[in-house]
Parts: sequence; C-alpha cells; structure tokens
Amino acid sequence: MAIGLAIFAILVLSALFAPWLAPHDPNKLSIAHRLQPPSGVNYFGTDGFGRDIFSRVLFAGRVSLSVGFGVAVLASLFGVALGLVGGFFRRLDTPVSRVIDAMMAFPDILLAIALVAALGASIVNVVLALSIVYAPRIARVIRAATLVIRELTYVEAARALGVSTWRILVNHILRNVASPIIVQATFVFAYAMLAEAGLSYLGVGVDASTPTWGTMINEGSQYVGRADWIIVFPGIAITLCVLSLQVAGDGLRDALDPRLSKEL
Repeated sequence: MAIGLAIFAILVLSALFAPWLAPHDPNKLSIAHRLQPPSGVNYFGTDGFGRDIFSRVLFAGRVSLSVGFGVAVLASLFGVALGLVGGFFRRLDTPVSRVIDAMMAFPDILLAIALVAALGASIVNVVLALSIVYAPRIARVIRAATLVIRELTYVEAARALGVSTWRILVNHILRNVASPIIVQATFVFAYAMLAEAGLSYLGVGVDASTPTWGTMINEGSQYVGRADWIIVFPGIAITLCVLSLQVAGDGLRDALDPRLSKEL
C-alpha cells in the first residue's frame, strides 16, 4: 500500500506543480521541431505540432486526476445515498435493487458514451456521466453492508429508545460503512480515469483542445510506428496512476477490514 500511495502522491504533486516543473509551454506550436524523439531539450519528445510532450503530460495530469477525483466523490455520494435507502428501508429495497441491477447490466463504457452524447462533451458532463455509471457499484456494496448492520442489536436498541431514523442512519450505519466507502472510492477513481481516457480516445469525452492523457493518446495514434513516444508516455502515466490506486485500494481494504487484519 505504501508504494502505491507514494507513486500516486508523486503523480498528484507533479500535476499540481506542473507550471513550475514544465520546461516548455504545453500549447506552444513549433512545426520546425515536430515529431522530435526524446532528448535533453524535450525529455519525452514532441508531438505532430511540435509541442513538448513532457510538459503536456504534466498539465494533462491535472485534468485526468481532477476527473477521477470528481467522479470518485460524486459516485460515492450518489452510491451511499442509494445504498443506505435500499438497505435500511425494506419497502424500498426491491425497487432500489432493480435500479442498481438495471444500470449495472449495461457495459460501463457504452453507458458512459450514451450519457456524454446526451449531455454534451465537456469536463463537467464527463464527470457527471461517469458518476452515474459508477454509483451503482458503490450502492451495491453499501446496501449489502446496511442490510447486515440494520439487524444488529445496537440498531434495534436505538429504535426501541425512539432514536430518529436520520440519526440511526448517520451515527450507527454510515459510520460503520465508512471503510468500504473509502476502498470503493479508490477503485472508482482508477476506473474513472481509465474510462475518461477511453472516452477521450474515442473523441466523445473531454474537448480535444483540453489536454488529457486520453486525448494525447488519441492524437498520437496516427503516428504509431513513426513516433511511438507520443502515446507511450501518456500511456505510462495512466498505467502508473491506475496501478498505484489499485494497490492502495487493496491495502486499505486489508487494513480497514478487521477480519482480514486478524488473518494477517
């Protein structure tokens, strides 16, 4: 887990301090220096418009990481609300479960493409669409945990004492499902970054003028075999970010789950 968090922290800090770390303007065109291989001047080479790829990877990380973070937060909010309602209120369990099952029946990328096509291509709409796509994943986990917790003795005692439903949900159930929420949010962060890259590669995600790791791969795909570095470095950035989040998520799950902690 420590290695995953360290790699992810390096990527986040690199994106945050991109204006100071980038040696060149990421949007400066230089046709005379187009498709230059990696060198001491351009660490990752240049693209088809002569733009410095290293600088663009740093600035593109800001957008890609922002999309992943936004999706993780919104999907967690939607998923937790849906899961708590479905798991705690017996009469709403069946309709909520059917909604979750129906949304998860669609492949993630196809549902995301349909939603972005309906909403329009922009960063905000991509975040909203991916949040809707991944909220059922979190809702299903929270619903399952809530079904177990609502039958425990201290919840029954709170009901008998006349504690309001809202206080039971917040104080007795939400606090006890915080661990799976955190773990699922890290996974959704990684999934969202991959989905954003896929949408941008297909040309239906973030506007092409906004540099993201996905749009960079899309732009460089026409130079495969001629200037492979254009897609290699943004691809490495996506891979490192997703793998570090997956490793961190697995570590958090092991650390926060008491049963796994005892086995370890």
